[in-house]
Amino acid sequence: MQRTGVLGSALTLVCLTISLSFFNTLAAAGQMSGGFNSGQSQILSTNQTITPLAPRGASFQALNPGVREVPQYTAGQAVTTVVSPDKKTLLILTSGFNLWSYTEGANAGKKNPAASSEWVFVFDISGPAPAQKQAIPVPNTYSGIAFNPNGEEFYVAGGCDDNVHIFSTADGGWSEKLPAVALGHLARAKKAEGNFGGIGIETQPEAAGLAVSADGKTIAVANYENDSISILSRSDAGWSKASELDLRPGVIDPRKSRGIAGGEYPFWVQIKGNDTAYVSSIRDREIDVVSLKGAPALTTRIKLPGQPNKSILNKEQTELFVAQDNSDSVAVIDTVTNKVVENIRVTAPLDAYPNAEHYRGANPNSVALSPDERTLYVTNGGENAIAVVRLNQTAGKSVVGGLIPTGFYPNLLSTSADGETLYIVNGKSATGPNPANCHPISARQKIDCRAVNQYTWQLTKAGFQTVRTPTDPELSSLTRTVLVDNNHMVQPSLTDQQKETLAVLREKIHHVIYIIKENRTYDQVLGDLAIGNGDPKLTQFPQQDSPNFHAFASKFVDFDNFYDASDVSGDGWPWSTAARTTDTVEKETPVGYAGRGVDNDVEGTNRNLNIGIGDIKERAAANPLGGSDPNILPGTRDVAAPDSDDDEEGQGFLWNGALKAGLSLRNYGFFVDLARYNLPAAQKKYEIAEEPDPFGRNLQVAYSTNSVLQKYSDKYFRGFDNSFPDYYRFTEWRREFTQYEKSGKLPNLSFVRLMHDHFGEFSSAIQGVNTPELQMADNDYAVGLLVETIAHSRFKDDTLIFVIEDDAQDGGDHVDAHRSTAFIVGPYVKRGFVDSTRYNTVSMLRTMEDILKIKPLNLNDAHAMPMLDAFDLNQKEWDYTAEPSAYLARTSLPIDHTRFSKAALLDPPTSLHDASWWAERTRGMDFRVEDHLDTAKFNQILWEGTMGDRSYPATRSGDDLRANRLRIQEVAR
Repeated sequence: MQRTGVLGSALTLVCLTISLSFFNTLAAAGQMSGGFNSGQSQILSTNQTITPLAPRGASFQALNPGVREVPQYTAGQAVTTVVSPDKKTLLILTSGFNLWSYTEGANAGKKNPAASSEWVFVFDISGPAPAQKQAIPVPNTYSGIAFNPNGEEFYVAGGCDDNVHIFSTADGGWSEKLPAVALGHLARAKKAEGNFGGIGIETQPEAAGLAVSADGKTIAVANYENDSISILSRSDAGWSKASELDLRPGVIDPRKSRGIAGGEYPFWVQIKGNDTAYVSSIRDREIDVVSLKGAPALTTRIKLPGQPNKSILNKEQTELFVAQDNSDSVAVIDTVTNKVVENIRVTAPLDAYPNAEHYRGANPNSVALSPDERTLYVTNGGENAIAVVRLNQTAGKSVVGGLIPTGFYPNLLSTSADGETLYIVNGKSATGPNPANCHPISARQKIDCRAVNQYTWQLTKAGFQTVRTPTDPELSSLTRTVLVDNNHMVQPSLTDQQKETLAVLREKIHHVIYIIKENRTYDQVLGDLAIGNGDPKLTQFPQQDSPNFHAFASKFVDFDNFYDASDVSGDGWPWSTAARTTDTVEKETPVGYAGRGVDNDVEGTNRNLNIGIGDIKERAAANPLGGSDPNILPGTRDVAAPDSDDDEEGQGFLWNGALKAGLSLRNYGFFVDLARYNLPAAQKKYEIAEEPDPFGRNLQVAYSTNSVLQKYSDKYFRGFDNSFPDYYRFTEWRREFTQYEKSGKLPNLSFVRLMHDHFGEFSSAIQGVNTPELQMADNDYAVGLLVETIAHSRFKDDTLIFVIEDDAQDGGDHVDAHRSTAFIVGPYVKRGFVDSTRYNTVSMLRTMEDILKIKPLNLNDAHAMPMLDAFDLNQKEWDYTAEPSAYLARTSLPIDHTRFSKAALLDPPTSLHDASWWAERTRGMDFRVEDHLDTAKFNQILWEGTMGDRSYPATRSGDDLRANRLRIQEVAR
């Protein structure tokens, strides 16, 4: 693809990807029955369980739009529901990935337009059970849908299409009045200059929530990426855009409020009567109150403790209820005084789960009122549950009465006219094993593979749950079910031996080094290991490529049942650094991965701007491409960051917890601005050169995107860049480590990003590290050298090294594509041990926290089991010497030749294909930011390029392959 600016046109395409499956093959273990989206009890990669059929009389169904060519197709990512004024019709809106390919014929492998849209599902709810009447395609959406009070029209915000669709009744059904009403931001886009129509670097507009006035003549639309609302008015000629109000203080009043944050990331809207709009500003944690009398004008800003999500007005419109992510609460606003009169915590009933530490992670994202308005229902996405709030007229007396289990990540709930039935939609599902896995060989197989539609987002489906309103005794029982499903009922129960192990580790271990790598499954790397549950037929990077990873697993502990909690890097970095995601991440990720707008906001950049730097002049100096407008995202608030349990905004990361524990820190490559790496020719003057010795040249190559990490970050340690070898990331880390050796003051917790197992940039990679085999070998050796350095240092007896992948990213694995590699190396770690306990990302974070006496960060790690069975107090002594893969002998990396065998020096192995082959096959792919490419296509190329004409296994068996390893390895050859 042609790059048009600092981040390339990949943002307008289907540019990002996700792993093919995060569900452990429970069918093989007899732990589940039914389909993966049937509503049956299932374990998720998060180690939570979902039980949506637990309530009395509950039903659960997938959403099938009835595409004639694909009758089995069902949609994903249901996000919003709305009931018609006469209470007889329910609309369900999807907003996510939802792309599908033809499976046969001349178009096999190409996108099927009929099945590649978002959807409005129309259900008749006038009878005892909802009956689907229509499924209406909409090109793009971002959560916004609303009925006109007359019941004769409804409206859908068009997401990155920057418009509003108008639907009206016709012949007993609904159809769209064309054309959609344009909001005008796309018309002002100048892509050649990096202006895609939204505010920020290469940011598209995104029409989100919308609301209709009581008289049905006004629509207010939240422009999520433009920090404004658009006002549409109705005349005899139809609907048209009448005006727009920028919600930012510095735009409204440049003289007094220049550079003051406010009104940013507006997501949801409610209109009181005909003249007052309430707009949720997620980044600035406020409800912006806008007068609609004449030209729209901001009247006040209502500050909130959490991030305001979806909201609802009561019938008299005297109260506005606002779901608040991050604070795990609901704000109640008096619309007469525009004051917050109550803030209701909604995690769980206090008598069932006191949550005395106020751990976060419930992710409340929407609210609904019962017809009698005595009960408020809250969808807690992070808990896979509905919180049932008993409202009280006395402020401060409303409480959660119980929890109702749902499908994976509920997004909204509506009630029947009589209040006896709840209609709940959830956005995600367990995907199950991917039988095709999209790793073909021939041109025909490539087409067939694309036609199979086995990409993870295609497998991730929405659910529609119908629940009878539970009685109080039933609610009590369901509450316990939810708490058990989320592991909230008990603290981790340690055996006496585990307690002793932890006590000694806390006494003896004073330093932890946490390494995050990129995108590999267990079988891709360790499938050929002599121990463990690996399938060597799927091993693309065997011992010859990764001798150190194999040594870590065989000499120390092989974690052969470890799962990345995340799906992709979009949520992988939040899970790996904070043990949770926020609702912003959950909503943005599938939409962004489909190329339907929104940016990757999860590593400290918002709209591709470095908001870790609050001063606009300093931000512009660090990246001139971002401009110097003081009103564009001023300050350091991060829209996607998690809060801490003590109400510190955006301070819910592992490093924040470490600082509160009084620990010292150092950061190498986490949360770094990537905007100035690998720029197109027109912007080369701004590029940060790929310099092997940036310290020697006094060249700053890393600008931290987190305001806290800035103080602790090595500015000479290069961030994510596939052109740059990990070997030089190691040498920069070693440069500082040498000083720590002298001073004896190694930080308690170090973060190190070694990422070259992501692969890419084959034409621009320096020093000959330019094929996947070489890049894996480079990554492997860099990690090995770091371990060796610790092993031969004064810190060897009190330092542990933890290594993880942020996500498994679509790779082959016979158990689950979320199954990944994880390593722990250092003193007291067991030798030659296979630990098959089901662990995940959160388990590793909890282990580091427990050893360093860091308080758990949130609901997830507070109840996770640490990986203490991997330790043996009798194994204090350890040693390690890194071995370079023989592949590296062909590179220009300055590796001591005595490290290689004579055979490697005389005739080092060669990659199956050279750099030019890889560059040609991946032409147009954007490797500058993780996942900014069609990874399904890349993985096709990756299998062909590393495995030659070896056929990919047709199914994932889920078999236990721990026994007869020699025989299994022989068969694989």
